[in-house]
Amino acid sequence: MEGIANYLDSLIGGVDLTFYSIAIGGLLWGLFVLRPWDENANYNSALLQKTVNLIHFGSKALVITQLSKIGLKIWLMAVTLGKSPFPAFFHTVQFNAGLARATFAFALYLFIKQALKANLRSKTHWLVATAIVIPLVMAAAWLVHGASRLEDRGLLMTLTVSHQIAAAAWVGGIFQILALWGLKKQNAIAEELWPLLLKRFSTVGFVAVALLLVTGTPLAWYYIRTFQGFIGAGYGNLLMVKIMMMGLALGFAWINRQAVEEYFACRSLYALTVRVPYYIEAETLILLTILFTAASLASQPPSVDIPHLTATWEEVLNMFHPRVPRWESPTHEALIAGEAGRTAIVGQIPSEAATAWSDYNHNISGIFLTVMSFFAMLSYSERFHRWTRYWPIGFMGLGIFLFFRSDAESWPLGPIGFWDSTFNNGEILQHRIATFLVFMLGLYETRARVKADPGILPYLFPLMSAFGGMMLLAHSHVGFEAKTAFLIQVGHTLMGVFALILACGRWLELKLDAPGKNIAGFISVFALFQIGVILMFYREPLY
Repeated sequence: MEGIANYLDSLIGGVDLTFYSIAIGGLLWGLFVLRPWDENANYNSALLQKTVNLIHFGSKALVITQLSKIGLKIWLMAVTLGKSPFPAFFHTVQFNAGLARATFAFALYLFIKQALKANLRSKTHWLVATAIVIPLVMAAAWLVHGASRLEDRGLLMTLTVSHQIAAAAWVGGIFQILALWGLKKQNAIAEELWPLLLKRFSTVGFVAVALLLVTGTPLAWYYIRTFQGFIGAGYGNLLMVKIMMMGLALGFAWINRQAVEEYFACRSLYALTVRVPYYIEAETLILLTILFTAASLASQPPSVDIPHLTATWEEVLNMFHPRVPRWESPTHEALIAGEAGRTAIVGQIPSEAATAWSDYNHNISGIFLTVMSFFAMLSYSERFHRWTRYWPIGFMGLGIFLFFRSDAESWPLGPIGFWDSTFNNGEILQHRIATFLVFMLGLYETRARVKADPGILPYLFPLMSAFGGMMLLAHSHVGFEAKTAFLIQVGHTLMGVFALILACGRWLELKLDAPGKNIAGFISVFALFQIGVILMFYREPLY
């Protein structure tokens, strides 16, 4: 059970940030984009109710998530200590700040239900709702890295909370735009509102991005300080991933802004209705992944605190160095013989068999993906499409391979039972979920590409790929060797980024018209090829 508690604690942070953004960002959307009290605006009840309902949902979900976080921490401490953490836990910052967030989120939920829903156009009610969330936002300051620093504590807490508000404005606004598009498709709003509100949000989004940079840059400098800390530690590595994904999200935002400007220049709705909504959906996937990465980042020690545990740039590059894949695996008996030394808490002894076993698993998995991506690229040719469209079957074979090879100390090869290993080791739990996802990916995607009328089946592949990418970014290897854990992590995080590109590319391939759909589809399978290459060259770092 400790494994589950540990893993859920890292994942629930991303869920918490998502609902926080929907609630806080939704209010900012109402104040600065929608402005429901504007008498000249052509808003109907459907639009205003949809907007407020989304904020209401965000506040309710935030209450549940925040209370769940507290419950998980209690559970985690109880299983770790072997006894109840009370009453000492009542006096911790984590408990008090977390309870304050849940309380003010509940106050927002009640106010929306009892007052704002009955006064949708009242500026006073919108301002009161905003006033309620101010202490909610401030409570978050005691749950970030800055609260534990001895110097510059107030400045760091303020910068982090401002950073969170800027992110919420962007993400919450995107969710409101998706809701707006839903109304537009149903012809439930005036036609001119779609381009008008997109234009207004582009200004808010620009301010949000500027605030993200203004607050994020000094935070990064304070917690990292050196180039080695940026590329050689988990904190710096996840920040790099955030920057890469933010670049992707900004790319979509720039395309959307260009389409809005073209509309107001020539009054053609084509791009705004045929392409922009789907770019926004892809942007949403990226922003959600950034939130999960941010939650994972919050659990990492700042690079500046562990300079003696950071890797050099040569060691990082060595993880991606091209080499001949390992074709031969050690025996299971040789692997098990070295497990006691490898998993020892004190005085770990590197196991050559375990290292070779892991290298073999990663390299063969890479070959699976590389071959699959080769056939996937060929499937874009009419000459080869008939038989190469079955390329996702490879995922099913890979899932079976991983099921037997990922955790050899547990069932079916090892002595530890299936349920015991799954629910008492966070790493094995993640491997089990990933294995199941890989197999199901193959099953669903093969059917989606073969059936004449696949229904919603094609959309499962990008959604499951995006979820897999989030798992890779939250993937952890529990241990006391921080440098080794980072060198394992650095490959997983890069694969997480490519998994996200794979998901977005496939999503756009399904949604866009030609030639954009073919370009997006090819980029998607090329990202799969990159994941395969990383795995094919993978080597376990030395202890």
